[in-house]
This record gives sequence, C-alpha cells and structure tokens, in this order.
Amino acid sequence: MCQHQPHCPSADASDREAARSVASFCEQGWTLLCNGVIVFEDTGEILPDGTMIEPHRGPAVHALAA
Repeated sequence: MCQHQPHCPSADASDREAARSVASFCEQGWTLLCNGVIVFEDTGEILPDGTMIEPHRGPAVHALAA
C-alpha cells in the first residue's frame, strides 16, 4: 500500500504505528495508516487482515508518581 520512499513499516511489523497517516477522522477517533492499519485514539488497532490489537498505552503519569 505504501507508495513513498522510504517505505513505511508493514502492518505485521512491530513498529507498524510509524507508518504515515493517509486519512484522519479525529471527530471519530481513528486514523488510517498507509500500511492499512487503523489506529484508534485509545491506542487500539485493527490490522488489514481484521486482527484487533487491544489498547496498549502505558499507565498515566500521575499513577507512576504514586
């Protein structure tokens, strides 16, 4: 799917979220990346094959200070 140089990471790569944004729908909370991955603002993802990745953001900064 990626047509630019250098090519973005593939959808199955561990750094897949580093791909360029193709379309962003902030009001709906998701972004389509050029590798076909849909990333949600809660850090969940849907891969092109339909696999869902659970949200994976770390703990809140204030929780780490406690």
